[in-house]
Amino acid sequence: MARRCELSGKGVMSGNNVSHALNRTRRKFLPNLCSVTLMSEALGEGVKLKVSASALRTVEHRGGLDAYLLKAKDTELSPRALNVKKEVRKALAEAS
Repeated sequence: MARRCELSGKGVMSGNNVSHALNRTRRKFLPNLCSVTLMSEALGEGVKLKVSASALRTVEHRGGLDAYLLKAKDTELSPRALNVKKEVRKALAEAS
């Protein structure tokens, strides 16, 4: 299972632990991922996604999952999130 945010594309980064004596050893910086169920107003159902904490804050700031997906770039989204985005667009087109 990939350690990557399905909405923002944020993933594992590598770097160094640096001791007081400036010895460097390699390490991984893992994203703060949470498994959440986000409600889609257009679909009327919940969508389970693995999302970073910062992306979750951005979803709340933009006004929900639907607004976030419509504004997000397709290159950042996972294939699962892209399918949800297509369903949301379709539902909104049918509603109007």
